[in-house]
Amino acid sequence: MSETLELAEKLKTEGEKFIRIFSELKDDQWQAEVYTEGETWTIRNVLSHFVTSERGLVKLFESIRQGCTGAADDFSIDRYNASQQQKTKDHPPAELLEQYKEVRGNSVNWVSRLKDDELEIKGRHPFLGETTLREMIKMLYLHNQIHYRDLKKVLSVRSNE
Repeated sequence: MSETLELAEKLKTEGEKFIRIFSELKDDQWQAEVYTEGETWTIRNVLSHFVTSERGLVKLFESIRQGCTGAADDFSIDRYNASQQQKTKDHPPAELLEQYKEVRGNSVNWVSRLKDDELEIKGRHPFLGETTLREMIKMLYLHNQIHYRDLKKVLSVRSNE
């Protein structure tokens, strides 16, 4: 199997896992606070973040694939995340979950269409800095895993109350 297909399969499997996890949440769990430093983020906010960050990142990856340099030097992840949270603040969890399914499906399709040698193309990622598309794609997976670890802690505390 080619490396791009392996990466696409990993994204697909991870996406299915998150769809299952988010689908099983009860109404009151969506408002559980995951992050409280600065802006408070609930589980709903984390799902919104999965949608908006991945949507933006895959657009960025495609522009890098086409020869652009990537994220601007003055790009602020915090400002971007805050603006995206504001844009999605009225979207209910069910709608966000449908958007996540679509966004992750688009990501899987985009990655699966890459040629293995395109994984070596370099550009500027907003968090990683100058790196290859391979590392950027891997970060899509790792990014969600990091947030999931925090989300899981909150859910386990709430279930023990």
